Amino acid sequence: MNRIPAVSRLVRQRFSDEIVFWRSWLDSPRGVGAVLPTSPKMAKHMAELADPGSGLPVLELGPGTGTITRAILKRGIPPERLFMVEFAPQFVRLLKLRFEGTNVLQGDAFDLDAALGEHRNLRFDSVVCSLPLMNFAMRRRRALILDLLDRIPPGRPIVLFTYAMLPPVRPKFPGEFVLQHHHLVVRNVPPANLWVYKRSSAAAAHAGDTAA
Repeated sequence: MNRIPAVSRLVRQRFSDEIVFWRSWLDSPRGVGAVLPTSPKMAKHMAELADPGSGLPVLELGPGTGTITRAILKRGIPPERLFMVEFAPQFVRLLKLRFEGTNVLQGDAFDLDAALGEHRNLRFDSVVCSLPLMNFAMRRRRALILDLLDRIPPGRPIVLFTYAMLPPVRPKFPGEFVLQHHHLVVRNVPPANLWVYKRSSAAAAHAGDTAA
């Protein structure tokens, strides 16, 4: 009996999200990268790689209106263990209203130490990234991926998407990191390819030796 009002609320929220997203795209098409929010189907596929049992927090980059955020929480990640870095102030305000108890941080994902502030030394279970990486120079994409891999345990994933058939970053040499095509989400506007980045234990040890 309560299903119709519930569906009506979801439709209104989706429409409201699309308006906010569209306005943000008009303000900064390069920074937003899409004209519509991520579909719930795609959000579910991106969130499914987070491990609620790891005890570690999850990092979400570019959460926008919170479609993927909602899927991450539904996955079983406690709100206090979800950290979000969002650049756009209007999205930050919206996320703080919608997801009480989560950690919403305004900042630039390409400068994560500054964006995370006092949380910069946290180790994360996984990273869910919605940044339009194809809009940025390759050197910035690569630096971000390598930075994120240093913040998660070996074997744990960074999941991100592109609207192109190509991943945003490929390894420069065998063993630098593992790149996998995770899913093609047709039920999204536009359709999107999901990619997973991981680092093996051997690659992590080599990265540590190189950094030292």
